[in-house]
Amino acid sequence: MALQSFSHVGICVSDLDRSTRFYCEVLGFREQFSFDFTDELRATMETDGGFTSRMLGRGDLRVELLHWHDRAPDGDGTRRPMTARGITHLAFRVERVDELYDAAKRWGGAAHPTTYSALDGGVEVVYLTDPDGVRIECMAGVPDLA
Repeated sequence: MALQSFSHVGICVSDLDRSTRFYCEVLGFREQFSFDFTDELRATMETDGGFTSRMLGRGDLRVELLHWHDRAPDGDGTRRPMTARGITHLAFRVERVDELYDAAKRWGGAAHPTTYSALDGGVEVVYLTDPDGVRIECMAGVPDLA
């Protein structure tokens, strides 16, 4: 089976409206659509319960926010260690790494200036977290990969 294209990243959120505002106001996504599901995707989700799927888009990138109707998300909402198995973070290129600090805080997330790194060639990297602790790498500049 040949892969056709990338589809989206799914993120379980504790407050759908707060997370929507964060991804739209801080990172420039736009709400595309929302669907409420009951049992239609029970097998896929591997659990019972209704949820809202809200798709956000920016260019050709899609983020799906999943909000469960009758249960709180699992986990404590702290950012996962970079040594944990599995996906560790989202990553976006930005013009300047420090320009998002205030916006992240204002819209329910956090900035982590202690994670700032400067690489050769003018590349700067820092982490933000969304309102549920998902790490978001912000990288300014283009690394020389030659």
